[in-house]
Amino acid sequence: MTTRSPVRRRLLSAFGAAAATLTLAACGFQLRGPRPLAFTTIHLGVSPYSSLGAALRRQVHTSGTTEVVDDAAQADVRLEVLRNEPGREILTLTGAGKVREYQLRHLITFRLINRAGTELIPPTSIAATREYTFDDAQVLAKQQEEALLFRDMEADLVQQLMRRLAAVRT
Repeated sequence: MTTRSPVRRRLLSAFGAAAATLTLAACGFQLRGPRPLAFTTIHLGVSPYSSLGAALRRQVHTSGTTEVVDDAAQADVRLEVLRNEPGREILTLTGAGKVREYQLRHLITFRLINRAGTELIPPTSIAATREYTFDDAQVLAKQQEEALLFRDMEADLVQQLMRRLAAVRT
């Protein structure tokens, strides 16, 4: 009887996992991944050598259906990045007047125009903010933390921008 108990437990746990999987599949759950874009070619109005331009190119490439072209005249749509502004503000000060917290912000304003010159997405701004504490005794570590937070914000903004591009129907 003791040999059947572990087998029964494994069988029940496998049945439970299968039931959970079927339940998630039946409700329409699916992991967020690259979505196909409604156009075959796109011109990105941002330098491919900037971190934003490189991230956008990677994301468009992973969509699978769209190709980035260098000539705007050959593209079905043009993405124009009107503003790309990272920034840092002092959030709080100590009693001695030293900075205690910073707020990092990154703002991107863009629009999407088709070959005929019609705006598919009017000028739209998306922003991300992060806060972090600052310590004069750990300047190098805090600079690295700030750089990491900026990269994280940029990745979030690129994902938001790609979701907006995926929602466009030409």
